[in-house]
Amino acid sequence: LVDAINNRLPTGATPTTIEGPFYVTDAPEMRDGASMAEGAPGIVCFMVGMVRGTGGEPIAGASLDIWQTDGEGLYEAQRDGIDGPWMRGLYRTGPDGRYAVRTVVPIGYTIPMDGTVGEVVGRAKISHMRPAHIHFRLDAPGYREVVTHLFRSGDRYIDTDAVFAVKEPLIVEFEAHAPGKAPNGETVAAPYYVVRYDVVLQPMAPATA
Repeated sequence: LVDAINNRLPTGATPTTIEGPFYVTDAPEMRDGASMAEGAPGIVCFMVGMVRGTGGEPIAGASLDIWQTDGEGLYEAQRDGIDGPWMRGLYRTGPDGRYAVRTVVPIGYTIPMDGTVGEVVGRAKISHMRPAHIHFRLDAPGYREVVTHLFRSGDRYIDTDAVFAVKEPLIVEFEAHAPGKAPNGETVAAPYYVVRYDVVLQPMAPATA
């Protein structure tokens, strides 16, 4: 509710969601189409799309700070023995506003059920599960920053998200593809998925007003 009250965006702008507890600053800079999931378990997945303004203009040089679970449902902070960044990266759009990311398919997971929150959730008899999702923090000069998720369509927990973050415009298809040439130009030897999503940012002047 606090997120919704403080982020009243115009129709067509990408909605915000909560940041969540697993965001880590200083994500490594990644070249366009590079993998942020080297060595991670999971099925290969590509995210491609454009970042543009509410007027339809492509935004060059926008930053996409992305983080998510690996294919076993774990974030960097939950992995023992990790040497360096895990399942996160900072990408930038090209002159045409487009971006490409290689990662793995995230899976749903439970929120921590030990302690006070777990007791409240248990007594309320609501779901303690989060649907599969990918986090984004998007920023570009002259535009309002957006923190959001993308959620996998058809996930069994899509209607019962434990933190109530699911919004209809953020539900996306994970398209299944046979082995072959991927959106970043490389050849993938196993079946993989593609997520296509255009991010729409609000210009800063209307946002300030």
